[in-house]
Amino acid sequence: MISTISNRDRAVLRAVAAGRCEISGVCLRIDGLSCCDQFAAMRLTQAGLITGQDHEPARLTPSGQALLEAA
Repeated sequence: MISTISNRDRAVLRAVAAGRCEISGVCLRIDGLSCCDQFAAMRLTQAGLITGQDHEPARLTPSGQALLEAA
């Protein structure tokens, strides 16, 4: 898990928490559009903050939820 989080990653986590994101291959789609940070999904998944299957809604992990609440 990462100990610091960028403003962009925090915004992505908020979008995931609001149910606005889906995993699409190795990319993340927010409100049906590709995320401008092509590595966000991989970075946040590898950090254990989000999870999800291809073409399904992304979900916060318990670690992601805790980090978002602490931010």
